[in-house]
Amino acid sequence: MTTAVRKKLIEVSIPLEAINAASAREKSIRHGHPSTLHLWWARRPLAACRAVLFAQLVDDPSAWPGRYPFPEIANDEDAERRRLHRVIEALVPWEASNDEAILNAARWEIARSVAWGLGEEPPPRSDGKAILDYLQTKAPPVYDPFSGGGSIPLEAQRLGLRAYGSDLNPVAVLIGKALVEIPPKFAGLPPVNPAAQAELKRGGRWQGKGAQGLADDVRYYGRWMRDEAEKRIGHLYPKAELPDGSEATVIAWLWARTVRSPDPAAKGAMVPLVSSFMLSTKEGKKTWVEPVIDPAASNGWQFEVRTGALSKVDEAKLKEGTIGRSGGGTCILTGSSMPFSYIREQGQTVGLGVRLMAVVAEGQRSRVYLSPSDEHVRVAESSKPAWEPEGELPNNPRDFKTPNYGMKTFASLFTPRQLVALTTFSDLVAEAREKALTCALDAGPSDDARALHEGGIGGEAYADAVATYLAFAVSKSSTRSCTLSIWETGMGRLAGAMGRQALPMQWSYAETNPLAGAGGDIAGTAISVAENLQNLGRVGPGQLKNLAAQKNSFANTPVVISTDPPYYDNIGYADLSDFFYVWLKKSIGATWPQLFRRLTTPKDEELVATPYRHGGKDGAETFFMTGMLEALAAMRGAATEGEPLAIYYAFKQAEVGSDGITSAGWASFLQAVVSSGLIVDGTWPLRTEATNALKAAMNALASSIVLVCRKRPADAPVIARADFMRLLKRELPDAIDAIRRAGVGPVDMQQSVIGPGMGVFSRHAKVLEDDDSAMTVKTALALVNRVWEEIENELDAAFDAETQVALAWYGSYGFDARPSGELITLTTAKNTSDRALFQSGVFENLSGRAALVGRDKLPADWSPAADKHLTVWECVQHTAARLNAENGGTEAAARLVAQMGAKSADALKLADRLFHVATNKGWSAEALVYNELAEVWPKLEDAASAIAVGAGQAAPAQRGLFEGVA
Repeated sequence: MTTAVRKKLIEVSIPLEAINAASAREKSIRHGHPSTLHLWWARRPLAACRAVLFAQLVDDPSAWPGRYPFPEIANDEDAERRRLHRVIEALVPWEASNDEAILNAARWEIARSVAWGLGEEPPPRSDGKAILDYLQTKAPPVYDPFSGGGSIPLEAQRLGLRAYGSDLNPVAVLIGKALVEIPPKFAGLPPVNPAAQAELKRGGRWQGKGAQGLADDVRYYGRWMRDEAEKRIGHLYPKAELPDGSEATVIAWLWARTVRSPDPAAKGAMVPLVSSFMLSTKEGKKTWVEPVIDPAASNGWQFEVRTGALSKVDEAKLKEGTIGRSGGGTCILTGSSMPFSYIREQGQTVGLGVRLMAVVAEGQRSRVYLSPSDEHVRVAESSKPAWEPEGELPNNPRDFKTPNYGMKTFASLFTPRQLVALTTFSDLVAEAREKALTCALDAGPSDDARALHEGGIGGEAYADAVATYLAFAVSKSSTRSCTLSIWETGMGRLAGAMGRQALPMQWSYAETNPLAGAGGDIAGTAISVAENLQNLGRVGPGQLKNLAAQKNSFANTPVVISTDPPYYDNIGYADLSDFFYVWLKKSIGATWPQLFRRLTTPKDEELVATPYRHGGKDGAETFFMTGMLEALAAMRGAATEGEPLAIYYAFKQAEVGSDGITSAGWASFLQAVVSSGLIVDGTWPLRTEATNALKAAMNALASSIVLVCRKRPADAPVIARADFMRLLKRELPDAIDAIRRAGVGPVDMQQSVIGPGMGVFSRHAKVLEDDDSAMTVKTALALVNRVWEEIENELDAAFDAETQVALAWYGSYGFDARPSGELITLTTAKNTSDRALFQSGVFENLSGRAALVGRDKLPADWSPAADKHLTVWECVQHTAARLNAENGGTEAAARLVAQMGAKSADALKLADRLFHVATNKGWSAEALVYNELAEVWPKLEDAASAIAVGAGQAAPAQRGLFEGVA
């Protein structure tokens, strides 16, 4: 029977472990990943976005009791839920991004939920085209009003849905258009460049899919730009002479900033500010720069490159350089100190200088480091840029450090030679566009003469598209062609700026050769852009707009809202993105006139609580709360009634307090959510960082939380604090059990419990305190955390007596041996005996001493079915031991679970309890064992069901992911 609002999968259960694992792994994917198109900060992992969208749109089995795809599980909601989990588990790996079999399986599940909600039958499961057509016409569109790097609209599009997004920042909008909007316009078209057209005319056949033709043109014209640039500015990048007299291509020039020594004995000499003198720290290839005092040299010293063996002491000394993070610098001529205050004063008045430290050339098998050359200095100084970016850097002392030292403009972040190169590349984008236009018109004349920004799809628009992706290549290369790039001594390569969300001061920097084929090479950067592009444009259209979320009227409603708003007082992306905006404006300002109509990106409406922009902390908080409330209220008004909203919240690692997860940012954001008329229906913690072990504190926060929200009815009741507490105590136990069954590990439980707890709070119009004032979100969070802890503590009394004794002993002594008398005291309190505990195999008798039996001592032939007095403690410890690959792994552990019966649910609760005990004791290795056990338990139960079927027992059959509907 259909209900007005059907529960969606995301409101009940998702395979969090698989989503987090795929999200973390995605960080290591480079070739073809959207992050390689262009940098955008805090981009949500595609795996997480894909899974969340799927779970937002697919009905939970409880919405259709008994109406499941397979008759065998018609009366088992959990079995159907686990089947949907397996769909997600197949969907989230990076390799599934363009796997049509996996994607169609997921699309059909969405189409099925949409169809049943409309009282229709879904399209055939095997007809991919019919499924896509159905989703494009019947499924609600997805909208992300804080689209940022475009991950959410891109994944909505990949799932076959209509994808919309918007952002205040024009750089973000252009990235989103390049991912979602442009590729489908030119999907299936062959490349137009002369080489490709010549091949086609010789009888070749274009076999590309999606935007692969456009990608081929980007590669072609990127190489043309590089070759043309070498003709024009190649003389600015001379080769280096090697010790044997031969010549080699220079990869990079390494420079050090200099400042006038404050010591009169130095006679006004400019001395180096070097963060480290090491050039290569590879074993057997140690190379460093040595400052040599030479009265005949400029300023009385010179740099010389040395290679050879180094003691650890000498290497450590060289790594100290002449300037550190604290205390300032040291004059190499006199040893006098140069405090940061002095260096800042010099930078802001007379300016800092630079000195060439070393030249890095391409050897036959490795990098070759050479001492500075006067000729190379002369060539660098001969560069005269005809254009430079306009604009001052922001007054943002937290994230922009260079203005402290006199580098206050965008132009000051680049050397003259870098400005010449980037300007040349920017000019070549326009020339490449004209060439692409000529070829496009020759290849297939079109009546559509509209530009791309006008919605065109003809030759003009195609040339605009080629230029857009080439401009991204120029913009990307600017991070490696600026004075904030550094040389990675361990890897022997250049690392670009924006390694973190700031522009720090770099005392020694690396200047790349953008024509050498190494980091920052324009042709190579264009190829990386094309690698991303060739995977796009295979599904339906999408649209991105330049619009502030708090002013969004959502013309195309209702929509499914899935979004990642800015964090309360996180980085100001508008300030940072100006670094790219100035070069994109230079390259394609005329191609996208509306996006680049300003001198820099818009700042005033950016929803970040930035004190320096809003007159202090209080003004910044008021601005954020007002704007976020407006944005969330607009989302609530635009959202569908049938699907929940998904709102990502990025956590900082320091946001755990004594009362649980509380902070000004978190409480302010959650308050805005509740005040906008939304109910927080669930919270799922997402982890995007790969870790081999839990962090030392064991309570490290996930990278972000996904809040699942519904609209609060206008007639929601008002309740008192006492009623709120009663509801929490009544509802949280079942909610916590459901979260455990979903495979959420204990380490993530605190964040996950926020959802059902805040669900109780936010479904009421108000919760009144004893003085009739409205309870704040921060207070509600603390109360939810308190009730959760009470529930966890009450679990102990529900376990069998032996397990209660073992748990109490473990909390005091772990697996250490203690006098038997202490065990007798515990057993008396629990109405059992030490003899019973020895016989059960929970404890071992050590002749006057006792200890819990360690997992390494457990018998390998233990069986729950054969144990005459089965305890929950044994179930947990034996299963944890069997999970070890040497002891049989998952299959062996599942066989134990298959024999536990009702004890399985209690074992999962005990694993969670033991995790918290181990965490509080600081036993990281033990805590990790129980966290992993809790996370894998649902899979063990799945495997146990299959084992039971094989043994002839009654259990639901587990069907394959792509098997047809019976």
